[in-house]
Amino acid sequence: MKIAYTMSPGRGETNVLLASVAKELGARGLRLCGTIQTDTECADKSKCDMDVHILPNGPVIRISQDLGREARGCRLNPDALEQAVTVTRQQLEKGADVVIVNKFGKHEADGRGFRDVIGDAIDLNVPVIVGINPLNIDRFQEFCGGEAIELAGDVDSIVQWVATPIAD
Repeated sequence: MKIAYTMSPGRGETNVLLASVAKELGARGLRLCGTIQTDTECADKSKCDMDVHILPNGPVIRISQDLGREARGCRLNPDALEQAVTVTRQQLEKGADVVIVNKFGKHEADGRGFRDVIGDAIDLNVPVIVGINPLNIDRFQEFCGGEAIELAGDVDSIVQWVATPIAD
C-alpha cells in the first residue's frame, strides 16, 4: 500500500499545493487521476464557491451550494460530490499512475465520498496522495490501517515520494 497525506496551515493552501503537484506530475508524463480543488471567494468573503477539477482533463464540477446569506454549516453539495466520485472512478478504470484526492473530509470519514476510490486505487497498487485537515486525520489513519504517511507540504517532497517505487 502506498498512501500519503499532506496538510497546509492556511485556508486553501492544500488546494494550491495539490494543483502544483498535479501539474508537475503531469509534466513528467504520469497518468493522473483524482481531483484538485479551486475555491473562488464570494462577495461576502466568508464563503467561497468550491469546484473540483477531475484529473487529468476535466470536467470541472461545482461541489458547493448556495444555502443563503444566513446559512451556517456545511455547504457541500453531496450530489455533486458523488458525480465527481463517479467520473473519477471511470478515469481510474482507464488506468492511472497516481491518484490525488483534494480532501479526505467528513463524507469520506463517514464512509462516503472518495473513500471507495481511494480503496480501489490501493487495491490496484496505485499511489494515493490525499489532502487532509487535522479534524479528520484520526479517521483517515483508521481507514488506512495506520499505514498512511505524512508528506511535507512542498511539491518536491510529494513528487519524490510518488517517484519512489512501491516496496513489496
